[in-house]
Amino acid sequence: PRVKKDELIITALKNMVIIELNQELEDSTTYVFNFQKSIQDLSESNPAENLKLVFSTGPSIDSLELSGTVNTYFPESRAPFDNILIGLYEANDTTDLFTAVPYYISQADSVGNFTISNIKKGKYRAYSWKDENNTLKAEYKSELFDFITDTLSISENISTVIFNLAKGDQTPIRLLRSSTFGTAYDLVLNKNPVDIKLESETLGQTIFYTEADKRIRLYSINPEADSIATKIMLTDSVGNSLDTLVWSKFESSDRKKEALTIQANSGKSFFQKLQIELTFNKPVLNINTDSLFISFDTASVIPIRRDMIFFEDSSRRDKLFIYLNIADSITQEILTLNAKDSTFQDIENVFNKDALKANYKKLRRETLADEISGTILGTSGPYIVQLISKNEVSENKYIETGNEFSFTLVEAGEYQIRVIADRNENRRWDPGNFNQKRSAEQVFYFENEDKSRDIIIRAGWTVPSQRINST
Repeated sequence: PRVKKDELIITALKNMVIIELNQELEDSTTYVFNFQKSIQDLSESNPAENLKLVFSTGPSIDSLELSGTVNTYFPESRAPFDNILIGLYEANDTTDLFTAVPYYISQADSVGNFTISNIKKGKYRAYSWKDENNTLKAEYKSELFDFITDTLSISENISTVIFNLAKGDQTPIRLLRSSTFGTAYDLVLNKNPVDIKLESETLGQTIFYTEADKRIRLYSINPEADSIATKIMLTDSVGNSLDTLVWSKFESSDRKKEALTIQANSGKSFFQKLQIELTFNKPVLNINTDSLFISFDTASVIPIRRDMIFFEDSSRRDKLFIYLNIADSITQEILTLNAKDSTFQDIENVFNKDALKANYKKLRRETLADEISGTILGTSGPYIVQLISKNEVSENKYIETGNEFSFTLVEAGEYQIRVIADRNENRRWDPGNFNQKRSAEQVFYFENEDKSRDIIIRAGWTVPSQRINST
């Protein structure tokens, strides 16, 4: 149980450590001092391994244990189990992992196993978190955490507890301020939303918006004499919502207009169907297709027609997709999207100043694997199935019914398969909401018999059907 650390006096004298508590202790209670790696030798700083001191203020020592494993839903490149703590709080305690040190505490080992020993019989709430700053509490904005949704009644040893850690900023989403920005109107937020719904009479006609860096920026084609009512409905990643009405004003301004910038998904590989994605910093109103084309040698081009171009959201017009089929007769490996200067005109009548070139790699059929398929066991759908290469999602499938998936014509390489059980059917992964006692959506991976997650795919192969079990 907790002790008042500021009243402790700890003295190190040669090979002896003396701890003076200087406080009243609970009656008939077992106390455990787990030193972890805090006591080290003087010459080489080697810690005393597994050093623990147990004593009781009553006639017996509590001996119940809680043990299990800790996983991370989205593993990091560095050691995933460093600084992961597991804590128990008494069921009637009003504090939690974000506000106070737990009643009982332990640390996961290098492979994610943990044991909390010498527990008194009773009811507890259980949490785990990655304690990056060594405060013995979790940071609700930035640290990985998980919790058992139900109260644990510990009257005998429990050895089946599993924590799946993931980040999820628990701060409620808020509108901090709103103000004009040149001819635009800014809504400044405390965090980025994952869902944005705006309602205004002329949204998508004369008013458009963009979102980035905890900010929604509204644009109007023309200055407006009167303020315009806009209903704002936002949802953050953990399900907190904001519903409010703002009055936006679009005024004339001498402020220098921002340059129009473009980002392309350059470097992507494709087979037959080329999908180009262009992202702009402002809504785009006009496109000069005469200066937009694909080149694949010094003299050959494919013009981009209007029917190949689609905006992802007509009320934003800041993300543009270009779809086209590439004939097998084109044997060149690299195709280049060309957009000359002044191809795109934004809502502030600014043209792109620089020309754009973005390269895409055309794959040959003989370099592709025929298929990789599998079956998902142990949980219910819908599912998001992801094929991952070099820590990036290479392909994404949404399985609404059934539990089988298939990826065809896959580029040779090394992959992992990740499955998300999309509990609320919003087609994305949702972290846990601590206040609502809702755990994060389940994430799991295919593993080989040797527990490796890597799958080697070679050209011309059909990978036998894989079984992915949620356990």
